[in-house]
Amino acid sequence: MIVFGKERDYIVHNNEVVKGFFSEYRFLSNFELAEVVYEGVTYPSSENAYQAAKSLDPKIREMFVKRYEPKTKKWVTVTPSESKKMGRVVDCRKDWEDVKYKVMYDIVLDKFIRNKDLADKLIETGDRYLEETNHWHDTCWGVCDGVGKNWLGKILMDVRNQLK
Repeated sequence: MIVFGKERDYIVHNNEVVKGFFSEYRFLSNFELAEVVYEGVTYPSSENAYQAAKSLDPKIREMFVKRYEPKTKKWVTVTPSESKKMGRVVDCRKDWEDVKYKVMYDIVLDKFIRNKDLADKLIETGDRYLEETNHWHDTCWGVCDGVGKNWLGKILMDVRNQLK
């Protein structure tokens, strides 16, 4: 099946591949709300955990979980999108480039071990090739316009094999 629409004609879901983590495959995305625990802190998504891991400061990491909303005078959960924006301005730990792939692996593994329903869905993808196809030019974790390393897809396939 090829999904067409604004900037979505690159999505292909069939018996051989899952290219694009949208619609029924949204659960593969790091933006999917699914609790994960990384180094003792519970995050609302793997994106939040990954962005928080860029810092070693526990106070900064907590900022990726909840934030105070002055209008409502309540604490609200930081969304994956907000965490990604915050992660762009965090002073990264000195070893970040050396550890970021292992950090992502650990977080994604926890996501699927902790959330059995998601693990079952990941296993149901069988032996299909998983690719984080995107239009936002992420060529490290995914593939854009046919170019990219697809590290998130590779990690997901490794985690799937472990879960089997």
